Parts: sequence; C-alpha cells; structure tokens
Amino acid sequence: MSLDEAAWAALRLSLWVAGWATLLSLPLALWVAWLLARGRFRGKGALNVAVHLPLVLPPVVTGYLLLVSFGRTAPLGRALDAVGVQLAFHWTGAVLAAIVMGFPLTVRAMRLAIEAVDPRLEAAAATLGAPGWAVFGRVTLPLIAPGILAGAVMGFAKAMGEFGATITFVANIPGQTQTLPSAIWTALQIPGGEGAALGMVALAVAVAVGAVALSEALARRVARRISGI
Repeated sequence: MSLDEAAWAALRLSLWVAGWATLLSLPLALWVAWLLARGRFRGKGALNVAVHLPLVLPPVVTGYLLLVSFGRTAPLGRALDAVGVQLAFHWTGAVLAAIVMGFPLTVRAMRLAIEAVDPRLEAAAATLGAPGWAVFGRVTLPLIAPGILAGAVMGFAKAMGEFGATITFVANIPGQTQTLPSAIWTALQIPGGEGAALGMVALAVAVAVGAVALSEALARRVARRISGI
C-alpha cells in the first residue's frame, strides 16, 4: 500500500472541490428546502422533480448534460468563457458537478428539518411583534441547525465520492481535474496498481470517518445550545 504525490494531489483537490461545493450550495439548498417545505405555489411538484432528478439519472448522463450546457462550444459555456469563467475540463467544473449531484441530499435533509418545526412556534413569535427575518433567525434557524449540518455533511460526502458526472464533465487530468475517486479508478486500470488504489481507499475512508465524527460532535454541541444545557 503506497501513496505517491499524485494520490495526495488528488486528495487535496477532492477536499478543495467538496469544500467549495458544500459552501456554495448551502444557501441555495436552504432556500429551495424552505420553498418545498412551506411554499404554496404553482410548479412546486416540478421543482421537487428537478431537485431530485440527479438522484435517479445515471451520473454519466448528468455529466454529459453539464458538458453540452457548459462546454466551450455551448452558448452558455462560451458566454462564461468570455468573462473568464471556465467550467468544462477545469476544477471549477468538478465543483459544479459535485453541487448538482449532492444538492438533492442536502435539500432533503434541510427540508425534513424545516417540516419538523412546529409552525405555531413561529406564529407565536410573530404575534409578539418579531419581524419575519427575526422569527427565522431566532426561532426557526436554531431549530433546523442540526438539519442544515446534516445536509452539509451529506453534500460534502457526496462531493468527495462523486465520480461519474465529474469524469464525464471535466475528464481525469492528473493535477488538474483528477479527484480521489478518479485516481482510484485510474490506479485499478494499471497492472499492479492495487496497492496504490488501496492506499487511496484508506485515505477516502479516513476522510469519511473524520467528517462523520466532526458532524456528530457539532450536532451534539448544537443540541446542547438549543436545550440550554
């Protein structure tokens, strides 16, 4: 079981991509989760389907759709390239792929947390004269904090393990777009590469265990703050 610089580079890129994907997706995921949990509007069912579509589509199909939408020859891709934003075959595209694939899991965790909050608590705060933003910030947000944390962890984990959409959209370029799952797959294609693959698998397991342990510690801390202990 051996690890070379390419393996460590793949791990660093995976952590970088997963971190950015989680950070960028959280605000939008929270808004969409709120719409699905509390909103009453035409097209809610269509929004729900669109959010969860990446869960049921083959990841390669999602990656291909991203490629034809944001590739350099696509109108949107050319427009972004004109302002200096490159997605296809670039690490930023890996972030986009991770966001798309992890978004349904993040939204679902947050939506369940929002639905678990008794609306009467929010109504009681509103009747005491608190504006809407204060009700959300002082009542709703603390109560759904564990759900937000769970969604962030699930999104991060999905981003760390994303393979199909990423390799289709940004390829597998060592040092540039090769994430840890892509590096493991590459090692398994080489005769005698099982040792390197096993080392990278151990890295992936260690990161996953660390993420779960950290989320559990943070969840307990949030629960203690909510209960006032």
